[in-house]
Amino acid sequence: MSIAKTLPTTTLGAGGPLVGTQGLGCMGISEFYGDTDAAESRATLDLALELGVTLFDTADVYGSGHNERFLADFVRANRDDLLIATKFGIVRKPDDPAFRGFDNSPAYIRASVEASLRRLGTDTIDLYYMHRRDPAVPIEETVAAMAELVAAGKVRALGLSEVTGDELRAAHAVHPIAALQSEWSLFSRDVERTAVPAAAELGVAFVPYSPLGRGFLTGAFASAKDLSDKDFRRFQPRFTGDNAEHNADLLAPLVAIAAAHGITQAQVALAWVHARAGVHKVSVVPIPGTRKRTRLADNVAAASVRLSADELATLEPIAGQVAGSRYADMSFTSAGRE
Repeated sequence: MSIAKTLPTTTLGAGGPLVGTQGLGCMGISEFYGDTDAAESRATLDLALELGVTLFDTADVYGSGHNERFLADFVRANRDDLLIATKFGIVRKPDDPAFRGFDNSPAYIRASVEASLRRLGTDTIDLYYMHRRDPAVPIEETVAAMAELVAAGKVRALGLSEVTGDELRAAHAVHPIAALQSEWSLFSRDVERTAVPAAAELGVAFVPYSPLGRGFLTGAFASAKDLSDKDFRRFQPRFTGDNAEHNADLLAPLVAIAAAHGITQAQVALAWVHARAGVHKVSVVPIPGTRKRTRLADNVAAASVRLSADELATLEPIAGQVAGSRYADMSFTSAGRE
């Protein structure tokens, strides 16, 4: 199918900036999904902008700063044409690659934003997210510190990631929240319980990460055994052992719909996510991640795919039948606070 040269646009938050209805997740450029090609990754960024993608998503934790540094030249070259989103809140240790901690304290936030600004080579971050919720710090205190960054001109808009509906409401009462980013796909729909309704109520845009089920929905792999030793998906419950076999069988309706339209499984999965915008009356800007131009072009084309009511009904039961949790340690998500 032909590729739309310009994506439709939507707003990030009530009266917020306009962005293309699909962004680009940049995490895989630096780590987590195996080896990468720097030249192809940069070419993918350039093509994304050409096709109408304007929201580029990174975080200080991706590659322990490498991802922000990699994006810096691209951001500087196209500063007026894109929105850069980055995040704070996940803590890593250089001597323990597996360690993940949380810090939402005001002092940590102030130090983190300065470090991200330096790595990105910009004076202002367009969208600054709290990457994960630190239960030890009241969310009102965290957002108040983030609001100070807006007042100082270091940040234009605020976002949250992996929070519940009640946490979003509490945060929004302190300072307007432009976007909520959490996992949302045909395989992961727990956000529809409280987070999505709250976002719709408050006029907050929803930014689904992993809308392709970390690639599983595309058919690119059927088991963790198919992945390289450097790929973190080898340790995710959904992609291992009997879970992987069971979950691969769930893709049959998606495969059939893709064949009927003459499109890819990835495009069906993304079209489903885009369709949720109308269902829930909320702005939805999925950020599928890719490092290759061919996949990017397919992903952008998905924004033009419309699934019928019957097709959507066929896909409806999938999430409820998925075996295995999103992460081995679900304390890393909002699930335990629902």
